[in-house]
This record gives sequence, C-alpha cells and structure tokens, in this order.
Amino acid sequence: MAYDVIIRNGTVIDGSGRPGRVADVAIEGERIAAVGDVDGTARREIDAEGHAVTPGFVDAHTHMDAQVMWDPLGTSSCWHGVTTVVMGNCGFSLAPARADAHALVVRNLERAEDIAPEAMAAGIDWTWETFAEYLDAVERRPKGINYAAYVGHSALRTWAMGERAFEEEADESDLDLMRGQLLEALKAGAIGFSTSRSANHETSDDRPVASRLASWEEVRQLVDVLSKERRGLFEMSLEPAARGEDDEIRTEFLNRLLELAVESRVPITFGVLGGKSDLPLLELLEQTTAAGGTMIGQSHSRGVVTLQSFRSTLPFDNLPQWRELRSLPFDAQRQMLSDKALVERLADVADRGEYGRVIGSEARKPDFNQYFVMNGALPPYRSVASIASERGIHPVALMAEMAVASNLEQLFIQPLTSVDPAWILPFLKHPQTVMTFSDSGAHVSQIVDCSIQTHFLAYWVRQRNEFALPEAVRMLTAVPAAKWNIPERGLLREGFMADVNIFDPERIGPRMPELVHDLPGGARRLRQGAEGILATLVNGEVVLEEGNPTGALSGKLVRDAGRHF
Repeated sequence: MAYDVIIRNGTVIDGSGRPGRVADVAIEGERIAAVGDVDGTARREIDAEGHAVTPGFVDAHTHMDAQVMWDPLGTSSCWHGVTTVVMGNCGFSLAPARADAHALVVRNLERAEDIAPEAMAAGIDWTWETFAEYLDAVERRPKGINYAAYVGHSALRTWAMGERAFEEEADESDLDLMRGQLLEALKAGAIGFSTSRSANHETSDDRPVASRLASWEEVRQLVDVLSKERRGLFEMSLEPAARGEDDEIRTEFLNRLLELAVESRVPITFGVLGGKSDLPLLELLEQTTAAGGTMIGQSHSRGVVTLQSFRSTLPFDNLPQWRELRSLPFDAQRQMLSDKALVERLADVADRGEYGRVIGSEARKPDFNQYFVMNGALPPYRSVASIASERGIHPVALMAEMAVASNLEQLFIQPLTSVDPAWILPFLKHPQTVMTFSDSGAHVSQIVDCSIQTHFLAYWVRQRNEFALPEAVRMLTAVPAAKWNIPERGLLREGFMADVNIFDPERIGPRMPELVHDLPGGARRLRQGAEGILATLVNGEVVLEEGNPTGALSGKLVRDAGRHF
C-alpha cells in the first residue's frame, strides 16, 4: 500500500504511558493509518532509528490569541514539540470586540500580558466582532500548529459594558448580553470561559483589568452557561486570597470555588506552580474530587522566572541614576559600566532605592541570593550573590562586569515563583495536575516559558530520572488532550490526527534564549529554540525538520467537541 509518510525504525511511545516499542508509523492524509510493521511505500519516508516517536505535545495555557494573527509558524512553542495550544487564558482574548472599541481590548492586554500595543496595532486586522467570527478568522489563517481558544472574561465585559467594564459591576442587562455572547461562542467551538481575579493583572493606566471588577455572582452566572450546555472548561487566574496568609479568608475563597465546581459540574482549572503558598491548592484539588467535582491544577516544570539583561529590563530601571544610564544607547551604557566609581554609585542606589513597579515590567527588587546568572539552558544556576562574594565585589559590580564582557547580552534569572526542585516535584507528580503552564505569547520580552516541555524531558527525565520517558510523554500529550477535551490527539493510534514528534531522548532540551526584535513594528521579545528534535509533524505534514521550517502550514483550529460532562 502507498502512504503519504512512513516513519520507520523509531521507538514508538504512543502517549498511553505504555513502554515504547520499535515500530513504524504510517500516515495517510491528516491521520495515522497504521502503527507497527508497515509494508508498502510512501511519498516521504523518515528514518527515526535511535529516536522516540511520540504524539505532539499539548500546551493548555498560552496567550497566543494575538500572535496567531502575525506568526504563522507559532514560534517559539513549535520548536519545542508543541503541536496544539489553548489560548485565551486568564480572561484575555481578542474577542468579542466591538468595531469602535478595539482600544478597550488592547487596554486589558498590553500591560497585564505585556504585549506591545504597537505590535497589536501593526499585526491585528480586526475582521471580527463576535467570538464566533474570531474563531472563523483564526481558522482562515495559515498556521503551523493547532489552536483552541477560551472566551476571555475581560473581553466579554468590555464588549457588553464598554468603559463601564473598568469601573463597576454588571447589571442584569449587561449579564444578559454576556450570557448570550458566551453561549454563541460555545456553540461556535470555544473551549470554555476564562477569567482573572489576580492583583497582578492591571491596565496601562493602573486600573484592574475588566474581569477583576466582576462580582462573584457574575462569575457564577457565566459559569452556569457552561453548566447548562454541559461543555467547556472554566479557567481562572486566582485572586490573592487563594494564596494568602489569612487562613479564614483563604478558606472562604477556596470553599466558594469548591462549591462552584460541585454545583456546576464544570471542570475548573488554574495554576499550581509550586511552593508553600500553593499547598492549599493541592488540598483543594483533592477535596473537590472527593465531593464529586472536577478541578485541574496546571503545574510548571521549572518555576516561572523573568530573564533580564542590560539589553532588556532590569530590576533597577525605575531608580534615579539608573534611569539616566538606561536611557542611553547600548554602546554608551557598556562604556559607562566600565567606570568603577559609577558602578559603586549604582550599587548604592540599588541597595537603598525604593522599588516601584515599572509599567510593562515584571521586575521586582532583587534578592541577590535568589537572583541567578543564566550560563546555560538548564540548571543548576549560581546566584549573583555567591559569585560576587567569591570575587569580593558587590553583586551589582558583578552584573556590570558580566554585561561589559558579553556586550550587554548576559542573562540573569529573577524567580517569580519557587524554583526549588524540592518544591516543584510534588506538584509535577500530583495526580490532579497537568504540566502545561507556559504562558506562551505573553510577557514575551521578559518570560520565555515556551520551553517547559523540553525542559521537563531534559531535566526531570534525563538528568534527574524522576519520570520514565513513557510516563513523561503521556503527561505532555494524552493527559492534557483528555482534560481539555481535544479529540483525536495526544495518542499515536490509527485514525487519530497525525501530530507527531521525532526526537532523541539523549539530546532533547531547550537552547539558550535570545532577545530579538521580530514582532510587528519591531517590538522585542525573547525567543528560544530546542535541541534534539528531528522532526515535528502537524496533521500529517512535516512542519519542522531539525528546527527549520519546511514551509508547510498544516495547523488547524480545534473547536470544542460538544457536550462532555
């Protein structure tokens, strides 16, 4: 028999968790035609000897709603074996959006998700108003990977309420509009509804994003739309009380969330990123299951960090004297950083300064014992404090020396969540979490977590031996595909869509990030490639070979499959 593609001689790890076996994978059109000893020929044969052949990875927490409009390939996620993403998390989507109110949608996104408004202005054509029309626009776009999308609460509110969405709670007529639009979106294939109650999500004019103005009753009524339709997930960025130190307030919020899960039967999902403050969330997952509800924790393979440099952002950028330095061209900064007297003054300002949040920046006042030099793509990393102590200099002086020596390109790591492997591992191994919290498409000038899948395979599987490869592949493929109701993906089985990775388990891993200016309008972002992936196929076509695009853009819009709880 003649096939379109045959992948021969690889170790097939099919996503089920079962041990791998040497076998062939035949593909006809978009689908897997056979797995085993395949006779016949193909238009294209790939020799996968010495490589694992797995399903494509599924990333259920991204913000690629805007990027899909200007980046057909889906970088950097596609370079890390990701073949399907879910966007629209945390209440942020580009639809619904009234024709005369695009600025309200952008206001929700530009600071909270650190997406340059210039990039959105240059890269988005706004051919839609309703969410259904947005899905149609995504479907028409050439795409290298597959996309599914939530309806974002902030967009839904601004569509229904206009400027009032940033000022007040919704009235009954507002709710009627939102419920109707949400229902239409679900029927058009939205994968669910998302919101944010996080204090970190603010607009560029220092106001809460629109979803944070919603009452809990508003949230409950919108989730009820999903409940009545028996379709979709509810994703949320949690309010501070969920991780707060006030036991009574935290318990009240978590109980409210548990009650919503049990009463609505809607699967509820949120980030559980590791660390002591997230332990109550693991308990909540277990309590909800025991009570008959469904909750999914989204874990992370290394902890969320910002990557900083003198060419991008630093924690000191808003301090006096630092502002003067940082306003200069890079060559002038590099020259001035060789002046030891100036560096001493900068160090003194860094020690004594009052740190406010820099608009558009995730930088915080650094604890130099928890501020690391990134000298490779994988840990362990040494702290700035420890290296500076060995050299007998101030941490800022060390940073200046490294910046001068690297033409300002030296990267430094500032954690936003725990990066201690001892705190991360229990969250990865918990049976009700899914390792899927990349945030790809957002915070792109400071955070580059598109590589969490390759980091997981390189660090936790190969270096630490905490997970067997078949189980790790299942965690990245079949598990998120099932939890997010993405049919016919996540497994290498006959009849399933042919999303396939071919990689060397002994080499796969992330490369060092790089700062580029390739967003529409020239805005900057961090970009990161991967090592050890021979090829990635999406819907039966080879999209990447050794990380290089083939020109194929075979990705699809994944619409929700319908009632499923």
